[in-house]
Amino acid sequence: MKTSLLLLLALGLPAFAADAPVPAATPAKPKLKIIPGKVIFPTNPGEMRRPWGELISIDPVTRTGKFRNEGDDQVMSFTILPYAELLHHATLGDIQDFLPGERAIFRLHEDDKGEWTWLSYIQDEMNMMNGHKEFYHVTAVDPAKGTITADWPTADGALMREKGLVLETTPETHIWKNAEPAKFSDIKVGDLLRERSHGAGAGKRRIAWDLFIDQASLDAFQAKQKIVHADRIKTQGAPGYVDQTSGTGLSLTMFPEGSDLIKDLKAGGKVKVAPAGVDRSATAKAVAATVTEAKTVGRYLTLALTLDAGGAPFQVAGLARLWRE
Repeated sequence: MKTSLLLLLALGLPAFAADAPVPAATPAKPKLKIIPGKVIFPTNPGEMRRPWGELISIDPVTRTGKFRNEGDDQVMSFTILPYAELLHHATLGDIQDFLPGERAIFRLHEDDKGEWTWLSYIQDEMNMMNGHKEFYHVTAVDPAKGTITADWPTADGALMREKGLVLETTPETHIWKNAEPAKFSDIKVGDLLRERSHGAGAGKRRIAWDLFIDQASLDAFQAKQKIVHADRIKTQGAPGYVDQTSGTGLSLTMFPEGSDLIKDLKAGGKVKVAPAGVDRSATAKAVAATVTEAKTVGRYLTLALTLDAGGAPFQVAGLARLWRE
């Protein structure tokens, strides 16, 4: 025993009494799983994948689509979760805002079969770079080829995401400065750019639809998108999940994309609400209701409603649309 103890000490290992309990291993943290009818974003390591890709197709009826992973050219299928964030022009958008060929980040999670098909956001290039306060730093300009060479560091300069990347332009590329149309000749070495680009069907290429030489130009696009989105939500209703139904009582968890319409709802507020289908469109006539409770938890507003009349076929874990009266 004495020899064993000396050996442990020599190796720098802790010596435990023969009858001392062995410390229990820390149990592995269970993976966060998506549950239908709940707003869940699994974002820990091993719970998500975020490839850059080129959108191939997107179906607003089935909310499914395909994209080409730029990393390996693999075509991947996805199903958009009802509460997924579709971020376009550096703010909230919807399916119809995205064009085939558009470059974006696709955040995927495992579905109930263990396949990486459930999508919780599509983030366009503008949104990613604006949100991270990052730019392409121009290092060379070639007017003959219509190309721009740039480095892509993080905002704090601690990491170089990509060095010497090439931004391609075509006669269809729109260039913006001070929120006004500009020319290729306006781009200089040292400029800080952002862009909205598409791929070429293979490999990793950035072919610009729009180039923004300054923040003001991106902000102008963002402001227009915000108006489009607000009008869309006002017309189509703010989306959410049905949490509970009981007689004329109805409880909802609202998705953040409708927050501007409903963020100041309080008890006593008047609304209309209708069940919705897979495409998130209303499937029955809206029913008038009164808000009996409104609570905000993090980014989510939960509502308790009393329907003025029963009969609308709301289903727990189903979808609903809500309008202000």
